[in-house]
Amino acid sequence: MPDARFFQALPSRGVTEIADHVGGRVERGGERMIASVAPLSDADGGAIAFLADRKLAAALSETRAGCVIVSAAFVESAPSDAAVIVSDEPQADWARASLLLHRPLTLDAAMDRAEACEDDSVVLEPGVVLGRGVRIGRGSRIGANTVIGPGVQIGRDCRVGANASIGFALIGDRVQIYSGARIGEAGFGAAWSKTGPIDIPQLGRVIIQDGVTVGANTCIDRGAYADTVIGENSKIDNLVMIGHNCVLGRNVLMAAHSGISGTVIVGDNVMFGGQAGVGDHITIGKGARIAAGAGVLADVPAGETWSGYPAKPIRQSLREAIWLAKQAAGKTRGKDRDDG
Repeated sequence: MPDARFFQALPSRGVTEIADHVGGRVERGGERMIASVAPLSDADGGAIAFLADRKLAAALSETRAGCVIVSAAFVESAPSDAAVIVSDEPQADWARASLLLHRPLTLDAAMDRAEACEDDSVVLEPGVVLGRGVRIGRGSRIGANTVIGPGVQIGRDCRVGANASIGFALIGDRVQIYSGARIGEAGFGAAWSKTGPIDIPQLGRVIIQDGVTVGANTCIDRGAYADTVIGENSKIDNLVMIGHNCVLGRNVLMAAHSGISGTVIVGDNVMFGGQAGVGDHITIGKGARIAAGAGVLADVPAGETWSGYPAKPIRQSLREAIWLAKQAAGKTRGKDRDDG
């Protein structure tokens, strides 16, 4: 179930009502009541899940979801005790269903400082806006014109710069967030549908552990359902992008203009050079190093250094670059001789 500090739970709906709303067909269990949405692996008897990728068929057979949305080909793979909605576009219909069951809390009213701040040592510079349920720990300072959304928890001795925005987030102690950072915005997720792409609601959080630094104008998206996590003592430079559901370990260093797509797992003590990029659903092992400008499209083993595009172990990448340069130089010399 999405965190109630950030998301409002709407009234439960019957499977038949959900199917009518999203345009699916009830195969069985139309009378069952559904209270939430969840992935197949996390769903319980009150949740609705979906299968859009045949590679996850095993997860479908093992799910405890009360209802699943599937294409006609996977009806028989669904658990016998689950209600089933048949759809030509399961993920899009799951996104539509989520709008019936969950709603992000909005900043409709500002909160009084006395309720939000642990004590008088908390400094709120001019123009700070606090949503309902915000808590800020002793010794923290929030910069001018920064907006802290409903339910956000900020620990002790933190520093948040001016014009930042923080939502859907739980932040530890001694965290520094520089000016203009955007923490907790919706991740980039869209599902195909016959009417065009549909935004997939992002129902997770951002967890920033103790001692983390987040640079100016850096963006960290909240999770789609699970959390985006930044590990203890990690240091993130300016203008970095971290997508939804990413999990960074401890002591990770990320230089400016680097970016990580959704659902990337980064081990402890990993280093990223400037403008490095990582594709989605990739794992980077503990202590690995990603060179500046590298484009990572495959898992990186622990302790290795990768460079180039597509990124490869650095010795291989350099050998290929040298070979290519020699080939190009040879062709140039040959052309010069012909012209002469």
